[in-house]
Amino acid sequence: MKTAQVITGLSAKSLPIDALIAEGEPALLKGVGAGWPLVRKGLESAQEAIDYLSNFDAGQLVVGYSGAPEIGGRFFYNDDLTHLNFEAKRVPLKAFLERIAQHLDDLDAPSFYIGSTDLDPILPGLSRDNGLSPDLPTFAEHKPIESIWMGNRTIASTHYDFSNNIVCNMVGRRRFTLFPPDQVANLYPGPLEPTPGGQVVSMVDLRAPNFDRFPKFREALESAQIAELEPGDLLIYPAMWWHNVEALEPFNVMVNYWWNAVPRFVDTPMITLKHALLSLRDRPEHEKAAWRELFDYYVFGDPKQAAAHLPEHVRGPLGPMDDVSSRRLRADILARLNR
Repeated sequence: MKTAQVITGLSAKSLPIDALIAEGEPALLKGVGAGWPLVRKGLESAQEAIDYLSNFDAGQLVVGYSGAPEIGGRFFYNDDLTHLNFEAKRVPLKAFLERIAQHLDDLDAPSFYIGSTDLDPILPGLSRDNGLSPDLPTFAEHKPIESIWMGNRTIASTHYDFSNNIVCNMVGRRRFTLFPPDQVANLYPGPLEPTPGGQVVSMVDLRAPNFDRFPKFREALESAQIAELEPGDLLIYPAMWWHNVEALEPFNVMVNYWWNAVPRFVDTPMITLKHALLSLRDRPEHEKAAWRELFDYYVFGDPKQAAAHLPEHVRGPLGPMDDVSSRRLRADILARLNR
């Protein structure tokens, strides 16, 4: 494993997001959010941060995850993968924060976690002084999803996201262990459903890897990058990078921004993957090889080549996609699936 690149001297008001993503590697941006009020409150104490957050509470219910002390903060499956090892309930935010506060000094505390929750509906006004500006050029063109994560000492098992990500570490310390997308086979992905948090997770426990059961994980570790985030630090990394996230303090808060530099009509590729399991995986090898060539030609290669030799009026979905043509193509796909 190596340490992710560290960049200093950047400002939250002029963050070069596109340039950083274009580098194709994670980058730890030190101290960008050091002046945010929530960061300063958290440096005073965990209780100060909890009180500050509670002042913004809109009274809406959130999904709170709770696990027994025995899970060690790792929200995952039980031993035989028949159930998840935690409980998820809709709860009042302030009450859940109070439960965390009751265990701040407990070294063997239950695990408490609120993950990937839209920020503005539950804590309206918080982002005004805490976080990145929506006027940043990248966000003005591709509106991000702004989410908040809160909890005590917890672990989000190694997973990937479909979107580019900027993590703003507000309270406590976090350790990210990141793996490039080409390590998927060495990470031993788990079931497509159910998942602990909506995404497929690695079956390997990073705290104590079982190399007898998961021998190729050694290769994944050789490609891994570590980012240790202090309060006020940011981490940016491209879509599809796998990451394991450890929250290291009795109370931790993170805000993140997800976005894709594509039009909003573009569907999630996971739909394509699932349908490919149905339509391609079990075909003979020579057919799959032929389909791989077709996908390279139509999808993964030069997007203009498939239509370059055709008159414009017959290009259909091979031409540039827009709202109208995407709706037409989606309707055609649905009609064929429903036959």
